[in-house]
Amino acid sequence: MEPVRVGVIGVGHLGYHHARICAELSEAELVGIVDINEERAAAVSEDMGVPYFTDIDHFFEVTKPDAVSIVVPTSLHYEIACKAIKLGTNVLIEKPVTTTVEEAEELLRLAAEKRCVLQVGHVERFNGAVQYVKKILNPPHFIQSRRMGPFTPRATDVGVVMDLMIHDIDIILSLVHSEISSISALGRSIKSDFEDVASAQMAFANGAMAHILVSRVAERRLRTLEIMEPTRYITLNYETQDVTIYRCVRQNGRGLVEIVEHPVFPKYEPLRLELQHFVMCVKEGRQPLVGIADGKRALEVAIAILRQIHQGGQSGSIEAIAST
Repeated sequence: MEPVRVGVIGVGHLGYHHARICAELSEAELVGIVDINEERAAAVSEDMGVPYFTDIDHFFEVTKPDAVSIVVPTSLHYEIACKAIKLGTNVLIEKPVTTTVEEAEELLRLAAEKRCVLQVGHVERFNGAVQYVKKILNPPHFIQSRRMGPFTPRATDVGVVMDLMIHDIDIILSLVHSEISSISALGRSIKSDFEDVASAQMAFANGAMAHILVSRVAERRLRTLEIMEPTRYITLNYETQDVTIYRCVRQNGRGLVEIVEHPVFPKYEPLRLELQHFVMCVKEGRQPLVGIADGKRALEVAIAILRQIHQGGQSGSIEAIAST
């Protein structure tokens, strides 16, 4: 089969890596990149050996891609994705999928109408540690996630909830198969015009609980997930893709003995797996692991958390929060 003709729209820090990987995939052909910053576009174009464009319409007219990866500021996601889908182009759109739930619903409708693959870039789903834990997980009682790092001017068009926490929201929703019954959240601005630190607690209808702490003004990077089951405690490091499992067993004459396991499993670059998955979904015409419905649900929860932050953390049901 012919390789999938892919273009990358937006080649900043993350978009550059989208272009790099698409150029390396045997199943894909990088046919062009787009960026409004011509100097940046020209530099990436030279690195990749592909043409660059500063005008999206010209890009689509010249290259006629099968698929595009949209890696631009969130406020532009909806407009560009609509343009691509209306042309019959398959789309990978970085998280958060859109700025509003209504925009996400419209993209879902358009993609179904045009029979386009529409994948949302929740890259942590392709982390080897996450995929391993998902296979062995029992219904969790409590999940705690911490995602922190030093301040950088990148991605300050949104707050830390949409920038970082939305990753953890998506992961937790994929692990807890129950509806959220209530949310409580707090946050504050430190160095930007948006919240730079945020904490959210979620309760689920099945009794599970989750706590997420995020900061983009921390002294050091930290990317961890801790899961408490009835008989096991599981820790996960997103960056090293390491998993540790603690469990207590009763041994004759010795009472409870803690056993620590360090499972071994394949570890790959999550973004490469995500893009490879997208390309194969386009080639085979199948639905992606993280579709628009997943992106929409994570966005709904993120918006509910932001409303809680703006209201000073007063707890409430997600239905009540979403309607305010």
